[in-house]
Amino acid sequence: MNNNADNQSNRRSGCMPSLLGFIVGFYALGPIGAILGAALGSYLGGGYTRKDTEFLGDTPRQKDFSSSLLVLSAAVMKADGVVKKSELDYVKNFFLSNFGQEQAEKYILTLREILKQEINIAEVSQQIGRYMDYSSRLQLIHYLFGIASADGQVHESETDVIVTISRYMGVNTSDFESIKAMFVKQVDDAYTILGIDASATDDEVKKAYREMAKKNHPDKVAYLGEDVRKAAEKKFQEINDAYDRIKKQRGMV
Repeated sequence: MNNNADNQSNRRSGCMPSLLGFIVGFYALGPIGAILGAALGSYLGGGYTRKDTEFLGDTPRQKDFSSSLLVLSAAVMKADGVVKKSELDYVKNFFLSNFGQEQAEKYILTLREILKQEINIAEVSQQIGRYMDYSSRLQLIHYLFGIASADGQVHESETDVIVTISRYMGVNTSDFESIKAMFVKQVDDAYTILGIDASATDDEVKKAYREMAKKNHPDKVAYLGEDVRKAAEKKFQEINDAYDRIKKQRGMV
């Protein structure tokens, strides 16, 4: 009896390093790997296999994006001290629409465990900033604002957390403000979405649109899978809509 218990304990304790090695790729030795490993170990009881982690994606980069999304989602949801049902519903619906029923359920189970942990936002965000491409980081910020606005408004505490995440990930201010303006409406928000001032010339407007469209094009994150690419299309459409509004207002051709 004791031998069996010892053997089971050894299998579980020996599983964590290998789990982290194939789940989170370059995150294995960092804070994200530790957070995700603890979460999966908690709800799977340590007896997990490679198949148990397929919901994170087919490739290492897909797994890294999914891992980042889960950890940062938890950080934003905890920002105002209360995890709201509306936020959980938003996340669940997002996963359902993008990843299907089976995967969504595993995402939510993992997220619930991550929400129980302390998250060092600076360390996690710096890790993402060092290894993830820029367009994927922008997509993460867009998703986080979606969570923050799930209850009908973006609270200051949530914005502060996303600002911190953005800065530590190395996202420049104009790109951050562009995404924020898609959720927090303000005067001249179309110009903010394009990263320019209302005093910009027509040529500057066109140039700004081309640059913003290039860095936010859905094809930039297509390597993360069709589900993420489709999610990126909403952000891209916001940029196109902002450009169309400015053109109409100015009578631009």
